[in-house]
Amino acid sequence: MSGNHHDEGHTVAGWTGCAVAVVGTSVAGVGMCLGSAAWIWLGLGVVGLSVLVTWGLHLAGWGKPPGIRPVAERGMWVRDRGARAGHPACVGCRLAGRGRGRGRSVSTVVVVSAQGVQGPDAASGSAPSEPASSESVV
Repeated sequence: MSGNHHDEGHTVAGWTGCAVAVVGTSVAGVGMCLGSAAWIWLGLGVVGLSVLVTWGLHLAGWGKPPGIRPVAERGMWVRDRGARAGHPACVGCRLAGRGRGRGRSVSTVVVVSAQGVQGPDAASGSAPSEPASSESVV
């Protein structure tokens, strides 16, 4: 198995989030044993907090992007320098508003001529056949 290299995602964000979730489930378990709804809800709140802690650490660069990382970046204490820009296929980064324009390019061309702006005809929904001779693309 020495030739089998897997990126199992051991990161600071993963281990910290898991530890906080274990504490939360333990508190909820104690609440179940005691019959205390307050302890159960407190434990479930800590489990919810673990999600936020993991997400925050991931956004700070202590998580990992989706997929397999290069071997040099697989260590637990190696910080992900690309986290600030966002990972293209990462749901957590998308929820934070990062990584939205990566991988896709959307461009709009507006033709401005001496007669005005040339674009789709509003009434018929079709584009004009030929733009005017003195035009510039903006």
